[in-house]
Amino acid sequence: MKDQIEQVIDLANKKGIVAEAYYVASKDTPIEFANNRLKSLETKATEGIALRVIADNKLGFASSTDLTRLADLVDAAVATAEIGDPVEFDFTRDVNYVEDKSDYQPDNTEKLVGVGEDLISKVHQYNPDILVDVSFHTRSAQVKLATTTNVYTEQNSQSLSAILSGNLVRGEDFLQAYSYEVTRDRQPDYQGILQKLIQKYQRAEGTAQISSGTYPVLFTPSAVSSTMGRMFGTIFSGQSVVQKASPLTDKLGEKIADQRISVFEDPGIGVAACEFDDEGVATSKKHLIEAGVVKQFYWDRRWAARQGIESSGNGFRGGISRPSPSLANVCIAPGKTSVDDLIAGMSEGIIVDQVLGAGQSNVLAGEFSVNIDLGYKVERGKIVGRVKDTMVAGNIFEAFNSVEDLSDRLEWVGSSAYVPHILFAKLGVAARQ
Repeated sequence: MKDQIEQVIDLANKKGIVAEAYYVASKDTPIEFANNRLKSLETKATEGIALRVIADNKLGFASSTDLTRLADLVDAAVATAEIGDPVEFDFTRDVNYVEDKSDYQPDNTEKLVGVGEDLISKVHQYNPDILVDVSFHTRSAQVKLATTTNVYTEQNSQSLSAILSGNLVRGEDFLQAYSYEVTRDRQPDYQGILQKLIQKYQRAEGTAQISSGTYPVLFTPSAVSSTMGRMFGTIFSGQSVVQKASPLTDKLGEKIADQRISVFEDPGIGVAACEFDDEGVATSKKHLIEAGVVKQFYWDRRWAARQGIESSGNGFRGGISRPSPSLANVCIAPGKTSVDDLIAGMSEGIIVDQVLGAGQSNVLAGEFSVNIDLGYKVERGKIVGRVKDTMVAGNIFEAFNSVEDLSDRLEWVGSSAYVPHILFAKLGVAARQ
C-alpha cells in the first residue's frame, strides 16, 4: 500500500493540480521529576499532513491530523485556492533524498529514572534544601515531503533533552537555577549538567550590590541566545528585508560590528542538522556577518521569489503549518580567551546568566532590555555574589561594536544556538537599591 503522502499526491495528480504534501510524525516520551519526586511518565505521538496546491495560478493550503480523510484534505486545499493569492513561486522540482536512520538508541525509561534519582541525590549532597526538578524528553520525528513535480525527501531525527533545575528558598529570597542539554545521537553529559547547576548556586551564595550606570557586562551563552538570538533571526530574514522592516535592508556589504564578530548558520551540525529544508531545497552554511560585515540574508521560496532570487534553503515549518524563513541554528565564531580570563580581566561589572523571558525589546531596531533572573557581580576579577533587581539594556549594533572579547569555546544552547561567552565593554545597568 502507498503511504498517506503518496496517496495525497496521487489525488492531486488526478485533479490535474500542482501539489506539495508535507508529512510529519513525532513521538515524545517525557519523564518528569518535581520537587525531588518522580511526577509523570507518558508518551505523546502526533502525525499530520500540510498540503499546498496551485490551482488556476492561485495558492491554496490545508492541513489535517486526520489521515483517514485524505480526499477531503485535497478538496479543502483546492477550495482555499479559489480565494487564494496569485502564486509567486514554483514548488521545488526533481529532488530525491532519503536520509539513513541512525542506529542510536537513547536510554530506556528505567535507566533515565535512575539518572534522575542520581542527579537529585548529588544536588542534595551540595545542599539538601534545594527542591530539585528533573525532566527528560526523548523525541523522534520523521518528515516527508512529496510533490507532483518529482520531489520526495525523507528525513529522520532523534533527540534527548535533559533539564536539571533547582529552587532554593531562603527567607524572602527565591533562587531558581537551571542547566540543560539537548543531544542528537548521543546521551547528554549528565555530570556536566550537574556541575553547571551547582556552580550557579555556589556563585550565588553571597549577594552583592551594584549602582546604576554603565559597566562591562559578560553574557553567558544562555544569555546571548535568550537576549540576541531572536534578533538575528528576525533582522536577517528575507521576509523582513522585502518588507523593508529590517534595519539591515540596505546594509549588505557594510561593516556593522567589531571585526571579531562573525555570525553564521551551519545546518550540518547540531540537533537540528538537516540536508534539506521543509520545501525540498538543499541547506548550506551561511555567513550572515563575517568579520563585522553584513554578508547575506536567508530565504524561503516565497520571499526569495519576491526578491527575484533563489531560496537559500531556509523554508522551515512549525508542525503542519506553511513554511516561512527560519534558521536551523545561529552560531557565533569564538574568540581566543578563556572564560576564567574574561572574568579575571573585569575590574567591576556583572555576568548575565539567566534572563526573565525574552525581555522588553524592539527587535527590528536592535534594542533590548532584560531583567536578570540570575546574574553575578564581578569586582577586581572575582565573582563576589549574586545581583538582584537588576536590568541590562542596550542596542545590539552598538553592543557588537564595543565588544571587549569573546570566549575561546562555544556552547550549545538547546538545539538552536552555538555561541561563546561575550564580554561587552559597556552596557547600561539599572539596579533597584
